[in-house]
Amino acid sequence: MKTRLMMIGSALMASLLCLPAMAQPGPGMGGPGGMNGMGPGSTQQGGGPGARGPRDCSQTPNPAACTAHREARAKAQEACQGKAMGPERQQCMQEQRQNFDCTKSANPQQCEARKQAYQACKDQPRPAFRQCVQQKMPPTDCTKAPDPKRCEMHQKAREVCKDKLGPEHKACLREQFNVK
Repeated sequence: MKTRLMMIGSALMASLLCLPAMAQPGPGMGGPGGMNGMGPGSTQQGGGPGARGPRDCSQTPNPAACTAHREARAKAQEACQGKAMGPERQQCMQEQRQNFDCTKSANPQQCEARKQAYQACKDQPRPAFRQCVQQKMPPTDCTKAPDPKRCEMHQKAREVCKDKLGPEHKACLREQFNVK
């Protein structure tokens, strides 16, 4: 009886001691040295959790717009390089994004509308800023969308959830799209 209890106890302790090690991601699973560019010696900007590598612009529907966006982002990062991480850098990056040339955008009218909305809402704190921009943006023309039904469904969900912020907004959107 004692031997059986000792074996069960030993197995339980061994599994509890190994559990933290098993929970660590290994190479190729998002851990250090994995394929997401987050390992030692990585030079990726903003290398936090969920960061991803550069996109292959040749695989996008509009390679010229993708390249223009990448160049604008690189210019903004270069201009804000001396700023420490935090609100000062965020402000700098936002100001630099306002210099984006909308003629190279996939949808120049929407790009200009977004720039105007950002300018009108720039003094508001983060959650209120997002809500302000969403309210100032004109509705998308769903007749030109690749999937008009999906576009209309998104427009309806935005309209229903426009007065909510943060987690409430996400929950409202999930409810609209019937996501469990």
